[in-house]
Amino acid sequence: MSRVAKMPIAVPTGTDVTIGAAAITVKGPLGTLSQSLNGLVKVQNNNGTLTFDVIDDSRESNAMSGTLRALVSNMVTGVTKGFEKKLSLVGVGYKAQAQGDKLNLSLGFSHPVVHQMPEGVKAATPTPTEIVISGVDRQKVGQVAAEIRAYRAPEPYKGKGVRYVDEVVKLKETKKK
Repeated sequence: MSRVAKMPIAVPTGTDVTIGAAAITVKGPLGTLSQSLNGLVKVQNNNGTLTFDVIDDSRESNAMSGTLRALVSNMVTGVTKGFEKKLSLVGVGYKAQAQGDKLNLSLGFSHPVVHQMPEGVKAATPTPTEIVISGVDRQKVGQVAAEIRAYRAPEPYKGKGVRYVDEVVKLKETKKK
C-alpha cells in the first residue's frame, strides 16, 4: 500500500465529510468541495479520521489510494484554512489592481491586461506590485497564479516580470565584447 495512503486524515471540528457511492464531499466554514471516487480505493470515516484502503493489490489501486488521500487532504485543508499564492511584479511601471472579479495588470505592453478570476478564487493587491490569490481549491489557486505569471514570466537578464514571492531567478551575464 502507498506510504501516503497509510496516513489517516484527521477531520477538524466544524468540517463535515460525506462519503457517497461516486463522490466524497467536504463541507467546512470556507465552502464545499467534492471529488469523484475511484472504484479501486475504499474510503472509511471512523469517528473523525478518514482512512484509505486498496481494494486489490494492483499497482493502479496502490497509486490511486495515495493520490485520492492527497486530494482529500487538500480539500479538508482548503475548506478549513484555504490556500493562497503570492506574486510580485518586478519592473519599472509594472503594477496590478484588483477590481471585483477582475485583475488589471500593467506589464509593459501597449495595452492593459485584464484577467478574469474564475468562480471561487479571489485576488487582492495589498500594494501595486504585489498580488495575493486565495481560494479553497488548491488546484484552481495554483492554476490562476500560473496563468498570471505566464503573461510576463521573469526574463533571465534583468529579472523583470511576474514571479512568485519565494521564486529565485538566476540572472545571466550579458554578452561581452
